Amino acid sequence: MRSRGRDSRMGGGGALAHGHKRGGDAAAPDHEADGIWRPLDRRGGGEQNGREEKERGLTFLGGEVDHYPKSELMETTSSTNEETGRGAMWELERNLDQPMDAEAGRLRNMYREKTYPTLVLLQLAFQSLGVVFGDLGTSPLYVFYNIFPHEIEDTEQVIGALSLIIYSLTLIPLVKYVFIVLRANDNGQGGTFALYSLLCRHAKINTIPNQHRTDEELTTYSRHTYDEKSLAAKVKRWLEGHQFRKNVILILVLFGTCMAVGDGILTPAISVLSATGGIQVEKPKMRNDVVVIVSVVILIGVFSMQHFGTDKVSWLFAPIVFVWFILIGILGAINISKYDQSVLKAFNPVYVYRYFKRGKTSWASLGGIMLSITGTEALFADLSYFPVQAIQIAFTVVVFPCLLLQYTGQAAYIAQKPHNASHAFYFSLPDSVLWPSFIVATAAAIVASQATISMTYSIIKQALALGCFPRVRIIHTSKKYLGQIYSPDINWILLVFCIAVTAGFKNQSQIANAYGTAVIMVMLVTTFLMIPIMLLVWRSHWILVVLFTAFSLVVEIPYFSAVVRKIDQGGWVPLVFAVAFLIIMYVWHYGTLKRYEFEMHSKVSMAWILGLGPSLGLVRVPGVGLVYTELASGVPHIFSHFITNLPAIHSTLVFVCVKYLPVYTVPPDERFLVKRIGPKNFHMFRCVARYGYKDIHKKDDDFEQMLFNSLMLFVRLESMMEEYTDSDEYSTRELNQAGNVNPRINGIMSTNSNMELSYASHDSIIQVQSPNNMGNSQVMLSGQTYQTVGDEIAFLNACRDAGVVHILGNTIIRARRDSGFVKKIAINYLYAFLRKICRENSVIFNVPHESLLNVGQVFYV
Repeated sequence: MRSRGRDSRMGGGGALAHGHKRGGDAAAPDHEADGIWRPLDRRGGGEQNGREEKERGLTFLGGEVDHYPKSELMETTSSTNEETGRGAMWELERNLDQPMDAEAGRLRNMYREKTYPTLVLLQLAFQSLGVVFGDLGTSPLYVFYNIFPHEIEDTEQVIGALSLIIYSLTLIPLVKYVFIVLRANDNGQGGTFALYSLLCRHAKINTIPNQHRTDEELTTYSRHTYDEKSLAAKVKRWLEGHQFRKNVILILVLFGTCMAVGDGILTPAISVLSATGGIQVEKPKMRNDVVVIVSVVILIGVFSMQHFGTDKVSWLFAPIVFVWFILIGILGAINISKYDQSVLKAFNPVYVYRYFKRGKTSWASLGGIMLSITGTEALFADLSYFPVQAIQIAFTVVVFPCLLLQYTGQAAYIAQKPHNASHAFYFSLPDSVLWPSFIVATAAAIVASQATISMTYSIIKQALALGCFPRVRIIHTSKKYLGQIYSPDINWILLVFCIAVTAGFKNQSQIANAYGTAVIMVMLVTTFLMIPIMLLVWRSHWILVVLFTAFSLVVEIPYFSAVVRKIDQGGWVPLVFAVAFLIIMYVWHYGTLKRYEFEMHSKVSMAWILGLGPSLGLVRVPGVGLVYTELASGVPHIFSHFITNLPAIHSTLVFVCVKYLPVYTVPPDERFLVKRIGPKNFHMFRCVARYGYKDIHKKDDDFEQMLFNSLMLFVRLESMMEEYTDSDEYSTRELNQAGNVNPRINGIMSTNSNMELSYASHDSIIQVQSPNNMGNSQVMLSGQTYQTVGDEIAFLNACRDAGVVHILGNTIIRARRDSGFVKKIAINYLYAFLRKICRENSVIFNVPHESLLNVGQVFYV
C-alpha cells in the first residue's frame, strides 16, 4: 500500500498553513553549474594557489576518520613548498590522504576473491551442489523423451544423439561457462546484470548519467585505464560515441534478463512435472490429469515456503542433490554394463556428423538435445553464493561425470528397448529402487525449482537497483548471506504463471520447447555481452575474442535454429513472457530517465538561493527537513515549488539522494557522501546515499540515524580542515569584511571534492523559539557564526530533537499532446499504472506515516 503523510505536518515546530504563496517565481534553471563550479587548476602557484586551496572542498566518506594530534597538524601546516608553490593546506591534505589510501588498499583486498584452504574449498564445493546444479542435474528426467517423441529408427540414431549430448555438455557448461564465463564475474556476482555493471564501470554506457567521479574511489569499484591507441580504448570510444549503441546494449541486457525470468517460470514446471511423471511408470492406467494435479500441489507448496528463505532449508539441498548425482551415476553405469555397451562409441565425434546426415528429423531433435545443458545459465547467475573454484571442482568431479554416466546408461537402455524412450529414466530402474528413486527425483526437482526461483529474485533485485523495474518489496531472509532474498510480489506472479504453464500444456513436450527457447536466448545474450567484456575488462587480444565468439556461436546457432522451428509448438511462451517483461522494464526505465532529465534541466540556480538570504524568504521553524531527490548535485526544482507554496521551512535542510551504482555492494563505511550547500548560516546540506545492486534496505537499518551520524562527522571534519589555513590573507573573516564578495565563490568544488566549502555571510536574522527551550529562550537560525564546531553540532541535535520530516517529491510525468499514440499509451497509462502499484520510497526507507510530506508536480515529456 502507498503511504501518504499529512501535508500540513512540518515536524516538532507545529503545522504550516497551506494556501499562502510567496510572491515571485523561481529563477530559470542555471544549466552552467547550479552552485557547483568548475575546479581551478591546482598546479598553479603563488596567490592563486593559496586561494584555490582555501576554496577547495573535501570529499567525505561516512566512515571512520583517522585523528591526528593537533601539534602534529600545526607542524605540518607551518611549512610551504616554495619550489612548487603548494601551500601547507596541500601538505595537510596529502598527509591525511596517505593513511586513508593505505586503509583503502586494505579494504580493497577484502572484496577480492579469497583463497580458501583445501578442506574449506571442498566443503563449499559440496554445498554448491544444492544451490547451483539442481537444474542441470534434473535434466536426465526429460531429455530423451523430447529427443525421440516418435519412433526410433535404429541404434545409430541413439548413438548420434548421445554423442551430441556428450559434446554439448563438454563445450557449453564445461569449457565455455565453468572455465571462461565464470571468470567474468563482478566481485563474485554472476548473471546478465553483473556483466552489464562491469561494462558500465569500464565505459560510460549507463543511460542514466548520475555517476560522479567520487564513485570510482569506492573499494568495490574496479576498472582499468587504457592506452589511447589500444583496441580497448577504441572500443570504449565507439560504445560511448552514440546513444543508440548504449540503448542497444541496454535492450540486449533487458532481453536476456526477461528470458532468465521466463526460465524461472518454466524450470519448476518441467522439473516437477517430469519427476511426478514417474507415477505413470508404476501405474500405467493413471490419467495424465492426476500427474498434473500432483505437480500443481507440489508447486504451490514450493512457492508457499519461499518466505522462510533458503537459509532455513538449504542445509538439506546439498545432501539431496549429492545423493541424486551419485544415484544417477551408479544407475547409469549399471545400465551400460547391463544393456548395450556399443553406445560408448558416442564418444567418437564422427557420430555427430553421421547424426546430422540423417536429415531434417535429426535437426529437429536438437531442441530436445539442448535440454541436456539447461541450468547452465543458472550456474552463472547463482555464482554469488560460492567462489568460482568451488563450482569448478563440483562440476568437474561430481556433476559432469555423473551426467555422462546417466545419459550413456539411458542411451544403452533405449538402444535395446526403443519403445520405452518416453520415460527412459524410470523404465531403466530396477523395480526395487523405483519408489526410492521417485522420491529422490521429486526432491531434486524441488531443489532445482528453488535454485531458479532464487535466481529470479536476484535478477529482479538487480534490475530494480539499476532503474529497470518497478519498486517491489524485497525481504532479506538471511543475516549471514547477502544474496538470499525474497520478493512476495514476484513470488506469487511466478506461481500463477507456473501453474498456468503446467495445467495449460499438460505434457512435457510443449513445455520443453518453451524451456529450450528461453535457455538458448540467455546463452546467446551472454555470448554477445562477453565480447566487450573480453575487450574492455580482460583486455584480451582480438584473435582470442574472435575464437571465443566463433566457438560459442557454432554450437549455439544450430540449437537456436532448431528451437525457432518449434515456436508454434510451445516455444512462443517464453517469448510472450519476455516481451511482456521487456515492455514493463523498458517503459519503467524510459520514465525514470525522463524524470531524471527533467530534474537535471530544471535545477534551481545557486544565485537564486543566495539571493533569498539565510532565511530563504520564509520563517525557519525548528526541525530537520529531509528532502529526497533524484539529483546527486544541485538543488531540485521541487524545492522552489515547495518554498513558493509554504510560509515556513525547517531550520535545517538536507537534500537526500539515494542512488545505485554499477557495483554489487557499497561498504557501509563508504555509503554516505555529505557536503554543504551555500553558506553555513543557510543550514543546508546534501547527502548522497550510495548502494550496490545487491545491497538491501533492511528494516533493522536505521537509515535516518546513519545519515545524521555522517552529517555530524562531516561537520567535525570540515571544522578541522578550516582551522588550519594557508594564510590570513584569504581568511573567512576578511572575505566577509570585504563586503563585495562574488556570490559565485560560495560554491566552488575541486577535483578531489564532493563538498561545497562556503563562507558565512551577514544576512538578516530571524528569531524563533529554541527547540530545547521553546518558551524561555531564542535562537538565531540564520546569519549566526558558530564559535566552535560544538555549537553547530548542538544546533543540529536540537533541530533533530524538534522533529524530522521526510519530504518526498512526487514527480508525475505525462506525454505531450502532440506525442505519438504509442508514447501516450506508454507514459499516460502503462508507466502511470506501474507508478501507482509500485512501492513508495517512504515505505522502502521505513518512513513513519506521520513524518511524511508529499510534494507533487506534473511535467510533460
